[in-house]
Amino acid sequence: MHDDRPLVEGRLDRALRQFIRPAQYTARVPLTLSAWRTPGEPVPVAEALSGTYEPFTTGTDWGSPWSTWWFRLEGSVPQEWAGRRVEAVIDPGFTDDAPGFQAEGLVYDAEGVPIKGIHPRNRHIPVAAPAAGGEPVRLLLEAAANPSVLRDGFIPTRLGDVLTAGDEPLYRFASAELAVLDETVWHLILDIEVLSELMRELPADRPRRHEILRALENALDALDLHDVPGTAAAARAELTDALARPAHSSAHRVSAAGHAHIDSAWLWPLRETVRKASRTFANVTALAGEYPELVFACSQAQQYAWVKEHQPHIWERIKKAVADGTWAPVGSMWVESDANMPGGEALARQIVHGKRFFLEELGVDTEEIWLPDSFGYTAAFPQLAKLAGVKWFLTQKLSWNQINKMPHHTFWWEGIDGTRVFTHFPPVDTYNAQFSASELAHAERNFADKGLATRSLVPFGYGDGGGGPTREMMEKARRLASLEGSPTVEIQPPSAFFTEAEREYGAKAPVWSGELYLELHRATYTTQAKTKQGNRRSEHLLREAELWATAAALHARGYAYPYDDLDRIWKTVLLHQFHDILPGSSIAWVHREARDSYEQARAELEGIVAQAVAALGGDAPAVLNASPYEREEIAVLDAQTAAALPSGAPVQPLGEGRTAVAVRVAGLGAAPLGAAPQAPAAASGAPHGAPPVTALSDGQSIVLDNDRLRVTIDAEGLLTSVLDLDASREVLAPGARGNLLQLHPDHPNHWDAWDIDRHYRRSHTDLTDAESVELIESGPLRATVRVTRSFGASRITQELTLAAGDRRLDIATEVDWQESEKVLKAAFPLDIHAQVSTAEIQFGHVDRATHTNTSWDAARFEICAHRWLRVAEPGYGAAVLNDSTYGHDVTRTAHDTDEGEVLGTTVRLTLLRAPHSPDPETDLGVHRFRYALLPGAGVAEAVAEGLALNLPLRALPAGPAERAPLVSVDNPAITVESVKLAEDRSGDVVVRLYESHGGRAAGTLVTGFPVLGRM
Repeated sequence: MHDDRPLVEGRLDRALRQFIRPAQYTARVPLTLSAWRTPGEPVPVAEALSGTYEPFTTGTDWGSPWSTWWFRLEGSVPQEWAGRRVEAVIDPGFTDDAPGFQAEGLVYDAEGVPIKGIHPRNRHIPVAAPAAGGEPVRLLLEAAANPSVLRDGFIPTRLGDVLTAGDEPLYRFASAELAVLDETVWHLILDIEVLSELMRELPADRPRRHEILRALENALDALDLHDVPGTAAAARAELTDALARPAHSSAHRVSAAGHAHIDSAWLWPLRETVRKASRTFANVTALAGEYPELVFACSQAQQYAWVKEHQPHIWERIKKAVADGTWAPVGSMWVESDANMPGGEALARQIVHGKRFFLEELGVDTEEIWLPDSFGYTAAFPQLAKLAGVKWFLTQKLSWNQINKMPHHTFWWEGIDGTRVFTHFPPVDTYNAQFSASELAHAERNFADKGLATRSLVPFGYGDGGGGPTREMMEKARRLASLEGSPTVEIQPPSAFFTEAEREYGAKAPVWSGELYLELHRATYTTQAKTKQGNRRSEHLLREAELWATAAALHARGYAYPYDDLDRIWKTVLLHQFHDILPGSSIAWVHREARDSYEQARAELEGIVAQAVAALGGDAPAVLNASPYEREEIAVLDAQTAAALPSGAPVQPLGEGRTAVAVRVAGLGAAPLGAAPQAPAAASGAPHGAPPVTALSDGQSIVLDNDRLRVTIDAEGLLTSVLDLDASREVLAPGARGNLLQLHPDHPNHWDAWDIDRHYRRSHTDLTDAESVELIESGPLRATVRVTRSFGASRITQELTLAAGDRRLDIATEVDWQESEKVLKAAFPLDIHAQVSTAEIQFGHVDRATHTNTSWDAARFEICAHRWLRVAEPGYGAAVLNDSTYGHDVTRTAHDTDEGEVLGTTVRLTLLRAPHSPDPETDLGVHRFRYALLPGAGVAEAVAEGLALNLPLRALPAGPAERAPLVSVDNPAITVESVKLAEDRSGDVVVRLYESHGGRAAGTLVTGFPVLGRM
């Protein structure tokens, strides 16, 4: 038989495109339009109902970027349409871009009750079925003129901020009509789509492919293309047998869940996500009325909370859908957060706040972590999930790996403590499936666990920018429930899938141990440094605020614990941990608002701390320590606090009203300022009787020495020696210089804000030229060298400080960053032969290879660390600490010496980037941050000093002199993470602790307050 497939398929394509699709609406009449442009930001529908509307005609331009227009659509159903299915079909100027990345709308009835959203793949609004002739139609459309920021690719654009986007209209209103939907034609279109898509996926040697081809050809023969409505039924009849053939019993089984992954901010601001959620949720609740088998899996408690606040009608529909079983709250988290950078307590609060919302508001105790789109996953997650009562974990993102394919799709994921959680990666490789045959065929071919497991999950619906499932998807699911040649499809809640998958495969499933590292989007550890800094500092300020507020609630009569304020601030911080905000991959508007939000949070939290401390009383200068470890260090006082010190207190004036003083203070405690910290103390007043720090200069270099470290800084402001006097060991690699700032070109192949590609390493500039290197503080308590550099249009000032008795060299950096598409690194070449680097993560740490033996090792060329990263060889290690930097790289580096080549380890912090998309001015401006080198550090020292760097001692002119901490533990391996009052307002004190050294530990918790009952 001749192979005429191309001819038949070409005939089919043209017929569908040119004749059949246009025939689904058999009659149309235009609606009358009038318009009101909202001045400024969006307004509620109640205000829009009384807006000033003016006549508006189709074909008119509208919508400057980020503006909102309200349109009234009015008309009546023609008498001759009586008894037919009538819809309003609206096109405000949709482009070829995907739903959620252009103009969007929410349609209300004449009373302001939301009906459903519209987007390019979902333009209809139900009017009547059957319709009554002469029935009036009055609709109100809220249209958002959202620009498609990445429409031209990763090109710098000013569209990403309302302040810079301009006033030129983006859209031309195409049409608003009443139309009769011919359901037979519409169903014919879906029949053809399902069969033709399946046919093209089947091998040419399969009989089923040719049977479908002939059925489609017969349908075309039965169809009069000039009378599609009149012949559609006959054409459908020719396809009945092909659609009726059931799937094979061995077919892959797809559990499908409706879905609409909505980025809580990305190429749109937070305020637009409030409306995206409303449009999508309106769509879904309307769809469930037509398709009772729908189950919509929806995560992110924050988005529910927005809809509850702004759209009470939709909220009531959601609650009913949950009760009816067509809506499945999932995810257990406040937002789908980044899964690498949030601190341990923040990640715990993501789950606590998320699960509490779903339980209290909807009566659902969610059972899974649902993070399809986050950029890699911390090895701390399995333990956190299990402790929160979570059974299952889902993601899809690792299908984006550049180099290595994950070997499993269903498996047990093992965390740092050995806890395991049942995990699934949908092999369909998308969280926005549309039930195309190619997607289902890919899921079946791609599924890595064939032979032992038979099922996978497919989340379907338009996402990222929202939209959700459509009626076309539901119709396809019905046809694909059991269809020969295709996987079977059953729409069901994710919990049903996980329960069945675990029953089938749980006892045999493989184990993946450690982090789930995404081999892509590695620059998200660095981009938008101020957003990351705001997150880190907010997390630690929240720790302080809760600690001192708890102390005041327990010890100060009349003090009211600020439950509501802390809850609100926590939710603000959790929201900004969303996986396109904290990673720095959103538009300029998002990060501008994030900076403002963090500043507001800082001011409020400082106020909470001040009120709590004032309630605790005290009229003498005091120092507070929010770290759980005792501190003996040099504190820097402001002028007011220094003036309150008792006469004769051992201090060192620092200039600019600042004063240094030696202190000792218990972990989570307070201590008086001004007295010698320990008797007998050295004359200098240094901690634990340490000798004073000295500073010597010979005109070529400056040497800082405190009898523990001897640090040499050369005339170019670089470290040429860091001698650990306790260990009698040089820390820096032979011939290398430390704190070397290095500038690389930064041009990733794609995804500017997201990616740093390995080729950046092929060239760099060492920033060695110094404008000045000067000793600005010279002991006895501390000595500081200031180094200034200029390069391009940028300028860096660094202050390297060594304090008496300290093993930590602090480096305070201020950068006026004006670079374009470059990345700034700070390098520490160390004379340490390390096989692995050890990085702090949430509630622990992970080891990563420093070599590149395997492709998996090589792919981890940029890694995430929290407050510290340590490298070590047997008997000795060193740590690099930071107060707001997450991106790092660690390499093994050879150094030439007189004795031959020596292999060391270079640790680099990734400080700043300057990509142009989606924010063309990413990171430009002044940045201030601190990092430190800690020689001789074990894990214990890294933990304690990392906390100290991130929780500076709080010196006050008047404060509590009580030394006893609120809580303490007698084993330093047990770290107190948080102290707070329980959110249920019972008065219970919650203390969260973890083992931080990487082993097992036992200890006794001692409280500074009475405890009732047993813990």
